[in-house]
Amino acid sequence: MAASSSRMLLACALLHMLVLSVSAEIKAAVGPSQVGHGGFGSYIFAMSDRISDQSGEVRDEHNIKNPSLGWMIGFLFIVSFLGLFSVVPLRKIMIIDYKLIYPSGTATAHLINSFHTPQGAKLAKMQVKTLGKFFVMSFSWGFFQWFYTGGDGCGFMSFPTLGLEAYRNKFFFDFSATYVGVGMICPYLVNISVLLGGVISWGIMWPLIEQKKGDWYPADLKPSSLRGIVGYRVFISIALILGDGLYNFLKVMTRTTTALVMQVRAMMSEPTLPISGGNAGDGVAGQTPEETFDDKRRTELFLKDQIPNWLALGAYVLIAAVSIATLAIFTVGAWSDASDGGIIAALAACGVMIGIVSTASDLTQDFKTGYMTLASPRSMFVSQVIGTAMGCVIAPSVFWLFYKAFNDIGMPGSEYPSPNALVYRNMAILGVQGLGSLPKHCLDLCIGFFVAAIAVNLARDLAPPSAARFVPLPMAMAIPFYLGPYFGIDMCIGSLVRFVWDRLDGPRAKAFAPPVASGLICGDGIWTLPQSVLALAGVKPPICMKFLSRSVNVKVDEFISTLPSSS
Repeated sequence: MAASSSRMLLACALLHMLVLSVSAEIKAAVGPSQVGHGGFGSYIFAMSDRISDQSGEVRDEHNIKNPSLGWMIGFLFIVSFLGLFSVVPLRKIMIIDYKLIYPSGTATAHLINSFHTPQGAKLAKMQVKTLGKFFVMSFSWGFFQWFYTGGDGCGFMSFPTLGLEAYRNKFFFDFSATYVGVGMICPYLVNISVLLGGVISWGIMWPLIEQKKGDWYPADLKPSSLRGIVGYRVFISIALILGDGLYNFLKVMTRTTTALVMQVRAMMSEPTLPISGGNAGDGVAGQTPEETFDDKRRTELFLKDQIPNWLALGAYVLIAAVSIATLAIFTVGAWSDASDGGIIAALAACGVMIGIVSTASDLTQDFKTGYMTLASPRSMFVSQVIGTAMGCVIAPSVFWLFYKAFNDIGMPGSEYPSPNALVYRNMAILGVQGLGSLPKHCLDLCIGFFVAAIAVNLARDLAPPSAARFVPLPMAMAIPFYLGPYFGIDMCIGSLVRFVWDRLDGPRAKAFAPPVASGLICGDGIWTLPQSVLALAGVKPPICMKFLSRSVNVKVDEFISTLPSSS
């Protein structure tokens, strides 16, 4: 499901950039955001028996909660609306008083404003036409590939383009239009970092560790056991992610705290605080003489159409009370051990935090977009509420459709694996069971890669710009440590296409590469919906295209020759 949800999320996120109305943009963006932080490819799916069986732990019904529409929709409603109402009282302080940048919201605002110019409108029409053309091509390619996937390991996604031995180590090109499109819009450094991480892990580390089978870990373990090779793959990738995340968190907190302290000192040194009324001639409370005319108009409109604080605070208290009553079992479970449902409690706590923080950050970014585009904050908030409510129903329903349509969803090697769900469950297991669940020397390697991630980030920040652009990104390198480098190869092919296009016609590539990539991503992602409908209807692909080595092919031919001929 991770692959499926990420495709749909990327498709919707890229399409929403073409929406001209800010309120419509918010409704369109909030729904797909539920796919990202709703946990359908991570913490919610990690509670299921499919992911539990992959983790190699002893099956315990107390630590399994399979997805169902009722509790998923209720859970999302509670945590999502808590995040919305918690940020409303802070909007004026963060956006007007402290003038925080919010890069995503600012970038979206500039894009929307550019569409409302004659040149921007003409370019937007051409971009939409290009997107539609490549959408049809990508959708048709997905439909064509479907005919050859009549069994396990069949189809173009299992094409051993670099040889069978490389294919066994996940080095191959799987003809995915989604990842090629992602590679076209991602920076070159991200794509190279993903491929580099795949080479280090699947090309060097895992083959060496597998030679220690029987020494570092028992040789008779299940392939999915955390105490075997999978444990190294999962926990080393987690260590890289945690190291990179901790470094960037501390860096952002340091810069934010420094900036806030400087702004507070500057305001205290002024004879009149910007929020105390300003000069009489300004006409708008809270304005300083340094503000431009556009800034004054933005602030006036932003403060004119207020959202009552009593409404936001009252709704927050009400939903918080419901949440405490509904999620009390998770609090009790957090005090218990693994045998009493501690893993489910840990995953639920993770979901509560992700849901609240994600919706709050989305709304703050959208308030910044509305401030820059002269949109009413009240209408934006209402749009956000409507979009969130729609996302809380639509996103679980789409996930439920996939979950019922594909019996192998979330399984390794399937069309829709879910590596993030396994990572989340393993992190919960580690938190509940402690470091004793790690295989031999795994903790040492995790510490080494954790420190290495911090060191690489520090080196990139301290190096001059000419050298920093060649330093890889630890977060991007960590992704293929578990999943494999095949999608990194796809992304690098997309980078190669973009590089050649930039060299041949730079201005046109800059204008039309994002629509081309969006079309490739959307077509491949939307095809999964009719594919799931076909699966639910029992319609199976008619052909299995599989690749065998010469020796295996000889054995297959010999076996077939022994079968009685049909007459």
